[in-house]
Amino acid sequence: MTARSNDPIEILLVEDNPGDVRLTEVAFEDLPMTVDLAVATDGDDALEFLARRQTNEAETVPDLVLLDLNLPRMGGFEFLEAIQSDDELARIPILVLTSSNACEDIVESYQRAANAYLTKPSDPDEYAEMVEAVAEFWFDRAALPPPLS
Repeated sequence: MTARSNDPIEILLVEDNPGDVRLTEVAFEDLPMTVDLAVATDGDDALEFLARRQTNEAETVPDLVLLDLNLPRMGGFEFLEAIQSDDELARIPILVLTSSNACEDIVESYQRAANAYLTKPSDPDEYAEMVEAVAEFWFDRAALPPPLS
């Protein structure tokens, strides 16, 4: 697997469970690409992070957001809804990464413009395999929209 360019891939993980954050960090560290992983613990923190990135000319918005649904303060569904009102943020691929496999959560995630819905594996090796598959698809195979100028 090779990254699209020499630039690090920037990912925002919106996750409040420290164990899942650590699993994700370890899985991305094992990939043969450079990934800068930022973490927000709820939707409010994630929106603040994205707003700072938009107003700081030295930084860019992330290439991808991994979003848990069950978060304190602002949850995943509210976050999905909030970013749709901003043309630049609405272009970021958002993958729901959650422990829920409830049909209504899947349907609502896609209705609110999630780009994919993934159920978190409980086994660390399966989790690492899922992260590798996500990275390969989104950064080696998929064509992503360029940032707005």
